[in-house]
Amino acid sequence: MPDRKTVLITGASFGIGLELARIFGREGHHLVLVARSADRLRQLASELERAHSTRSLILATDLTEPGAAAYLLDQTTRANISVDILVNNAGFGQYGLFAESDLEQCLRQIQLNVTTLTHLTRLYLPEMIERKSGRILNVASTAAFQPGPLMAVYFATKAYVLHFSEALANEVEGTGVTVTCLCPGATATEFHKRANATGMRLLSMGTMDARTVAEDGYRALMSGKPVIISGFKNWLAAQSVRFGPRRLVTAIARKTQEAK
Repeated sequence: MPDRKTVLITGASFGIGLELARIFGREGHHLVLVARSADRLRQLASELERAHSTRSLILATDLTEPGAAAYLLDQTTRANISVDILVNNAGFGQYGLFAESDLEQCLRQIQLNVTTLTHLTRLYLPEMIERKSGRILNVASTAAFQPGPLMAVYFATKAYVLHFSEALANEVEGTGVTVTCLCPGATATEFHKRANATGMRLLSMGTMDARTVAEDGYRALMSGKPVIISGFKNWLAAQSVRFGPRRLVTAIARKTQEAK
């Protein structure tokens, strides 16, 4: 179908990114699937082609590398693909005291969660504005609303994503382009395992299903909503930090991050 739009999704191999890919496929979009695992991406592309007759370009690359964003633009340009929707979903965290954390991992978090996201947005946004059509979905977290002791760098990067997205949403008003920031709370994905954070108290309070979060994000994106906090409890928690003293908010965040 030549009139199908194309969506580029980073971190498409598992969790929220995987579910977003399935939703966009269901809704008739072609896809550019980005993650490190080529095998997972091939399996996903095959699944979506069988179910929805979608076409997928697979780009297996490490987005923590400084040249990754430019590589994605080069590959989509070579394939003559116009990216109608950009989904900056890829990200990771690292659990533990900052002074004892692996410095390289800290810097890679910033590179992926902040720099690559910013770079990709800057590369694809001007063309969207020129076409007077396009959508960007940046995946942040409810971590964006407060400091996060024991995951200090991760929380800080997600605050950047939220504020960056809100500012861009304002800047592109009237251009035909929208920017949406999805802020999930704790979600049942591989994220906490990869961050070595499976034992923290927050997870005992319940997690959301990745598909539900992705559906919330998709609906908000397509309606042009600037910010969506997935789940009422998460919304309530994010709003409550606005009224507490900052030291108390930080102390509570520390308690939820600590091991049970």
